[in-house]
Amino acid sequence: MAADGSSAAEREIVITRLVDAPRDLVYKVWTDPEHVVHWWGPNGFTNTIHHMDVRPGGEWRLTMHGPDGTDYRNLFVFVEVDPPARVVYDHVSGPKFRGVMTFEEEGARTRVTLRSTFETAELRNYTVETFGAIEGGKQTLARLDDYVSKMKVMKS
Repeated sequence: MAADGSSAAEREIVITRLVDAPRDLVYKVWTDPEHVVHWWGPNGFTNTIHHMDVRPGGEWRLTMHGPDGTDYRNLFVFVEVDPPARVVYDHVSGPKFRGVMTFEEEGARTRVTLRSTFETAELRNYTVETFGAIEGGKQTLARLDDYVSKMKVMKS
């Protein structure tokens, strides 16, 4: 239970997608800024990645550019990196949350799960309502899936 009495489930956003690509490729595309810049964020967003150091204690600084011209500066600090299965980070720019990304092999595909845990249910709900975090997360994973699909076509 959190300080506000909410359960973990009330403080979480969990989004899962089965990506049609092998786990090693999905993990690489998720952790390499040369790839992340092309698919991160909801539909219509573009990115400027200032720095991405995927290791415990490493930082990821980026600016997401919304389709309406609004810039969203983000700072993540990586807590745990276990290639190619798991990445844990803290989103330290507002709103603050702990993110856990898992990559599970399912044959030739990969089940990607994003779990964001907030300090309170109120902060989680604010993030969902203000930033459209659930739909945005679904769109982000769809863009990831589309990006790796195009990579597979280019390789064949």
